[in-house]
Amino acid sequence: MEIKLEQLSGESKSGSVGKINVKIGDEIKTGDILLQVESQKGNVSVKSNASGIVEKIAIDEGNTVNIGDVLFEIDGVQNEESTEKTGGFNYFGNLMKPQKQEIEADITIIGAGPGGYVAAIHAAKQGKKVVIIEKEHVGGTCLNHGCIPTKALVRSSEIYRNMKEADSFGIFAENVSVDMGKVIDRKDKIKNQLKNGIEYLLENHNIEKLHGKGKIIDANTVFVKTNRTEITINTKDIIIATGSESSTVPIKGIESKNVLTSKEALNMTSLPQKLVIVGGGVIGMEFAFIYESFGVEVFVVEYADGILASLDEDVCDEISKIAVENGIKLYTGSKVGAIDETENGGAVVSFIKEGETRYISCDKVLVAVGRQPYFKGLGLEELGIEMNDGKKGIKINEKMQTNIQNIYAIGDVTNVLQLAHVASHQGMVAVDNILGENKIIDYSTVPSAIFTEPEIAVVGITEKIANEKGIEIVVGKFPMSANGKALTLGDPKGFVKIIKEKSTGKIIGSTIIGPHATDLLSSVTLCINNGLTTEQITETIFAHPTTAESIHEAALSVEGGAIHFA
Repeated sequence: MEIKLEQLSGESKSGSVGKINVKIGDEIKTGDILLQVESQKGNVSVKSNASGIVEKIAIDEGNTVNIGDVLFEIDGVQNEESTEKTGGFNYFGNLMKPQKQEIEADITIIGAGPGGYVAAIHAAKQGKKVVIIEKEHVGGTCLNHGCIPTKALVRSSEIYRNMKEADSFGIFAENVSVDMGKVIDRKDKIKNQLKNGIEYLLENHNIEKLHGKGKIIDANTVFVKTNRTEITINTKDIIIATGSESSTVPIKGIESKNVLTSKEALNMTSLPQKLVIVGGGVIGMEFAFIYESFGVEVFVVEYADGILASLDEDVCDEISKIAVENGIKLYTGSKVGAIDETENGGAVVSFIKEGETRYISCDKVLVAVGRQPYFKGLGLEELGIEMNDGKKGIKINEKMQTNIQNIYAIGDVTNVLQLAHVASHQGMVAVDNILGENKIIDYSTVPSAIFTEPEIAVVGITEKIANEKGIEIVVGKFPMSANGKALTLGDPKGFVKIIKEKSTGKIIGSTIIGPHATDLLSSVTLCINNGLTTEQITETIFAHPTTAESIHEAALSVEGGAIHFA
């Protein structure tokens, strides 16, 4: 049964989806408020005209919807109040009682994010019967509310910035403006295309996908309630891949209507004039550059003494300088105390810096202080699954096993490295070990990508860590301002840094900040992973003109001096 948008305030024909109050698998009743829709004439609460189980949510927060659009699909009956009730007997309620089912599986995976669905496909290709459980959408946070949607907005903001600066290329564009509704629609189309692709792959490999929340009963039993069915899965092995959720901080007023999470920030169809971002880590700084490019006045309040504090000092200095040049206001070494609402519906953020209380007036506040493992309702405590120190993630060994031999955990829920590509690789390693192979992961060559403007990419040991560990190193750097391709792109900011271990001559780390840094890093990652030396890079011919030549020049810098920079 479909629930459609039937009316809006006044004579409005369309509006923007606000807070969605239900999830797939929730039981709803007639009259329940499902979501809010904001139109030019005001807000309206959309109530359910049916009772049942939510099978599909056809929209996302921030989407533009029109009268008649389908919002939800449910398994249930309409107008419950009019159903026959005789002697206290609810005919339709009786029909909705869950049916019980039992199925067999070789591997049961809880969570269909980048770790879970990759593990499922890899296992199915080896002939295993796989069941995968997902409470929301395949692709997890990465595809639906993280990596991919963010990069779609990054691209739109780049296009807008390029058009505003087109005159420097001899191109003139007038009346350039942003339609955030179309920006969000484009983001959603990309997300849905990829999501549909994953759904197809799961189906094509005969993987049984269940919508609902999985609970581990014992080492060989998983229970899930999906729609109107209670399913018991008898399984040989279990992989936990439930991901993470946004972290929260104890700030007064954090529940204010003006406070956004990263999920909500990805669905804003109208731009605020002023945005305060609490947190200057990866998530915070990516959003800072996105919204600054769209013309929003952005303020970043960070508790640490610098933004992106895990990076080397020269990289932090470079990206901080660029951020300030772009107009982003940075307040480091600052602790947010409260978020208060103003009389005109805005917000005031108060924070302490150098012992002094300061205030910023804004329209919206984005809290981006990281993510934490999600394992609610899994039944881990009853099972006796061991956790990492501080209870921040499931403890695993090199093979992805928990302390229960046939239960594995991968991805953000382990809190090893919260990166989608790590989750995917962990998923394949877990499956290989289930199949009897002896596989482990070397985390020393895991690349990291940060989509600021310009991009930042890191692999291996940083200069900071090498110094802390007492490793003798030689460092080479080459500025993008001396690279011909970067100059033709009009994007000469940043540099390539390569770190060589002095005793072996091998490359042990690299950081790139500049145009296409995240794509360039793969070459250096391959070098580190295969134990190559900087001398081997210097003896390799790089195509000209390319930004990749900067890697060659940085290696030459390590070995005695770059050619195109003194």
